[in-house]
Amino acid sequence: HHTCNANLMRNGADFSVYINTGHEFDGSDGGASPDEAISWGKIRITAEPVKVCADATIVFPLIVSQTFAKDLEEWKESTKECVCWLED
Repeated sequence: HHTCNANLMRNGADFSVYINTGHEFDGSDGGASPDEAISWGKIRITAEPVKVCADATIVFPLIVSQTFAKDLEEWKESTKECVCWLED
């Protein structure tokens, strides 16, 4: 919620993935569609937001494993001058 509001100051987020168990039909705030955030300026009109209705404890690790952590070794190599790595 606060992250979305902070994006108002930068004219909206470029990317957005909503993970929640709320659905739009029951009127819950968590069930609000990304279109609602676009209308408030929290997400840019040119962004392609995604809404996933599922349990975040199951879905979030799967999303992270296929995005940020997918090329971990390549990222470590490209940032080896910037980051100090602790060895096992």
